[in-house]
Amino acid sequence: MSPKPGVLEPLRVRIRRFQFIVGLGFMSLVLGAMLSVSLVMRLHERVSALPFDVLRLCVAVVLENLWVIAVLPVLCYGASRIVALRPWSTALGAAATGGVFVVALNYVRDGSEGLTEWNLGSVLRLGAFAGGIVLSARAIRSGRASAERGSTAAQVKAEARKSEYDEFLKAAEADGARIEQREQAAAPVAPEAPAPAPAPAAAADAPPEGTDSPPGEVPKTPAA
Repeated sequence: MSPKPGVLEPLRVRIRRFQFIVGLGFMSLVLGAMLSVSLVMRLHERVSALPFDVLRLCVAVVLENLWVIAVLPVLCYGASRIVALRPWSTALGAAATGGVFVVALNYVRDGSEGLTEWNLGSVLRLGAFAGGIVLSARAIRSGRASAERGSTAAQVKAEARKSEYDEFLKAAEADGARIEQREQAAAPVAPEAPAPAPAPAAAADAPPEGTDSPPGEVPKTPAA
């Protein structure tokens, strides 16, 4: 006996939401990595010419974490305008997905020492990660608000068009009624046929010619 469709529907919705969040985080990481590489290649000389090491480190951390600072909020904003997303769970899940890939890549490149070593760069990376989550959550809220405003404006326009159509329909019906009244008033009235005149009573009482008068009655015409 197959289970009812309504029993597994909430689980299916959660699985689809989880897949969407994971895909959002992975896409932001890929696009952000492409953007970071292109910017690093163009700004390498300018960043190297900065006078302070801390400033160079801050710029490097920002360029390295563009996927969570810039790309992920943009993707979250665009997705929230189409799909109803939860701000914090979506932002945390997408950022965690990208962060897991980044940690895995760093582990493959530097080994366990790169994960256990803490310095100013690690603190700045954590700050950039947290800031990207906050920006993504705010972007989702802004996207949902924009989508609601757009749907409200579309509803208002639809109601206005409906009222205009109703008024046009009423005006057309009124014009049709007036045209029909004019046609009826302009049509010629057909003359009534005269009623047949009643036959005279005397002609009805007189016996027909060629018939004998009944016995016992004296003919009214004198004998010749």
